[in-house]
Amino acid sequence: MLIFVIKTVLTAAGRGTRLLPFTKEMPKEMMPIFTKIHDNQRVVIPLLQYVFEQFYSMKIRDFCFVVGRDKRSIEDHFTPHQNYINELSGYHKKTLSNFYKKLENCNLMWVNQDKPLGFGDAVKRAEKFVGDEDFILQAGDVSIISRYKHPILRLIDTAKKNPDVSAILVCKKVKDAKRYGILQIKNRASTVYFVEGVEEKPVRPKSNLGILALYYFKPEIFHSLKKTKRGKNNELQLTDGIQQMINDGKKVLAIPLTNDDIEIDVGTVESYRDAQVSSYKWA
Repeated sequence: MLIFVIKTVLTAAGRGTRLLPFTKEMPKEMMPIFTKIHDNQRVVIPLLQYVFEQFYSMKIRDFCFVVGRDKRSIEDHFTPHQNYINELSGYHKKTLSNFYKKLENCNLMWVNQDKPLGFGDAVKRAEKFVGDEDFILQAGDVSIISRYKHPILRLIDTAKKNPDVSAILVCKKVKDAKRYGILQIKNRASTVYFVEGVEEKPVRPKSNLGILALYYFKPEIFHSLKKTKRGKNNELQLTDGIQQMINDGKKVLAIPLTNDDIEIDVGTVESYRDAQVSSYKWA
């Protein structure tokens, strides 16, 4: 368990165009997945709720949600509705009541990204929330199920052991490297990699290590993003901001997923199919 308080930024501002027409009205971060509650009863919940409850279970209570202008349903879902609870009974009532109690125990901030200007731009909008503290960043359309020590805890442990680090990434070996931000590293035999460079969806990838949308940052990432020009798709890419940190001589590390970790990703039709299967089996 955590021994100190840390802030968390959850982004949910992308359009989800690869899941149209469903995502025309419903954000992809609200795509349903399976999880188990008391007595191993399976229920269906939005992925973003699953992500939130993962962090909550690790004693994290300060959250900033960065959402797009057409994602009101996310804020509605994360707003307790007592009259609705009163109409329920059984495990449905217990499940939703427990979720609402968790929300009431947290500090939630909502920030809007009114135009889709990139992942880096979404992160920039959380600067006032973060202040001068370290924070964890996760995209709301992905999660990781871990059967041992969750990567969130491994990120924090790595930060404790490396107080001079500016950013810690999570990565995995990927087959189609052109679809990912890719990193180049030293000491691949280690359980913690020293990152020499990163690149967003390269035409000619220099490695097969893809960056996952879970990060540990010091607040200096905001300074780096302000120095970064728009990149691929004329958007401000977080990957480019991380490269700016490296260019400025900052220390960036990465930790790999293990065989005990299962990625849940609802970004495409194919990955959502896999997410359904994996969450039903493991979540």
